[in-house]
Amino acid sequence: MIKKWLNNIMPTKKSKQKIKGAYHHIPLDFNNHAALKVLEQLHRSGYEAYLVGGAVRDLLLDVQPKDFDIATNARPEQVSKIFRRSRIIGRRFQIVHVMVGSETIEVSTFRSGGRVKQNEFGRIMQDNAYGTLEQDAMRRDFTCNALYYDIHTHQIIDFHNGLDDVKARKIVMIGDPAERYHEDPVRMLRAVRLSGKLGFQIEEKTAAPIPDNAILLRKEPVARLFDEMMKILFSGKAESCLKQLTVLNNVDIHPMLTAMFQAASPDQPQMGRIALQQTDLRLQENKSVSVGFVLAAFFWQALAHRWQVKQKRQSSAAAMNDAISSLHEDMEHGWGVPQRYSATMREIWALQPQFESLRGNRPFRLLSQARFRAAYDFLLLRAQCDETLQPLADWWTKFQHTSEEERRTMTQNQPQPEKSSEYKPAKKKRRRPRKKKKAVEE
Repeated sequence: MIKKWLNNIMPTKKSKQKIKGAYHHIPLDFNNHAALKVLEQLHRSGYEAYLVGGAVRDLLLDVQPKDFDIATNARPEQVSKIFRRSRIIGRRFQIVHVMVGSETIEVSTFRSGGRVKQNEFGRIMQDNAYGTLEQDAMRRDFTCNALYYDIHTHQIIDFHNGLDDVKARKIVMIGDPAERYHEDPVRMLRAVRLSGKLGFQIEEKTAAPIPDNAILLRKEPVARLFDEMMKILFSGKAESCLKQLTVLNNVDIHPMLTAMFQAASPDQPQMGRIALQQTDLRLQENKSVSVGFVLAAFFWQALAHRWQVKQKRQSSAAAMNDAISSLHEDMEHGWGVPQRYSATMREIWALQPQFESLRGNRPFRLLSQARFRAAYDFLLLRAQCDETLQPLADWWTKFQHTSEEERRTMTQNQPQPEKSSEYKPAKKKRRRPRKKKKAVEE
């Protein structure tokens, strides 16, 4: 028992190899209050602590980081004792989330790269072996993410020529790329995201093993895959990221990834691509975006097919509800879509058939729905891909912005716009008359 514990915390002979680091005096324009507070507190408590990873890389590129990560020689339980508002998370490798005001700073302990638990495919299942700064640099994925910044000396510590790779705008794997992808297949998606987001080129040796190893992503937990793909979709450079997906060789891995491949195709108008173009613009303008809306666009093709099939026997609204129900279980369980997003998607989808009803009080009831605006925007998105829906979209645009009297006129006298030829109207079923029961003679 004691031997096992020592093996976990003590570096092996291989991990004791020293790596010569380069020290560059480059003061960074770094003024995030939360991250500075955590770094200062760790220093005052007698520990090493550095800003690390994407934040350093982004600051070098004059990009404002969204997240700030800190690497330290303090163990997770020691970090947790220092900060009252903190929690230890993670199974493969424990890290600490430190809450400062409304921000969360991720604090990780230096890893040794020593004894790790791997499955039969080489994927790292547990990596709670702690070490030094030099050893931690070996455990980072790409050279551009293995840069450490000392806020006191204003120096960037670089063990793998990461600074040169940032200047050359290259994504370069640390160590043997094929082996590192086997350790953690999600690194392939991360390479795609970083190259698209930053405008970096994936270095040839780093890119070469990806097509043959992309199939390893199938064995990853769906929730983890979904989180990484969400980072791609909401990176603010999603269109650029989609162009990089070709390195994955179009492998059937996850329905979301399949939808992303389809969105990357320029052959025909595609709702997912149009939604991403709009999302990128909103993020670049620091506007809010609806995750549920974007996902509703991405999965629309799968839903529309089911809707069309079910309309042969049901009304449009009933067919939509059945189509949503059949897709619901797959989304939340097999695909890893959280319920808070799938609920928004279902509400937007369920309102689409109601736009076809233009007479009487139904348009007024639809206009009062809480999700009307999102559903209307979704109708406009559909009309961009199906021109037969444009008259319907125009009718609803006018209905919203006209007077109450004109609305009444529109719903009573004006003819309905032609419906999309994409869907066939459901045939009404005739009810059979009930047979009269014969009186029972006593």
